[in-house]
Amino acid sequence: MSRIIKGQRGQATAEYALVVVAAAVIAGALIFWATNTGALSSLFNAVIDRVSSFV
Repeated sequence: MSRIIKGQRGQATAEYALVVVAAAVIAGALIFWATNTGALSSLFNAVIDRVSSFV
């Protein structure tokens, strides 16, 4: 990476933006699935039960 070609200066930024958008879409889909199936509330209940057993 000694020299950057003039026409490709913004290419890395665009690639990072696409990766961030893809990660956001995957996270959104996971949250949507978890809330609709009740998996998220089950997970939180299990965590709270585990923590309260230590107290």
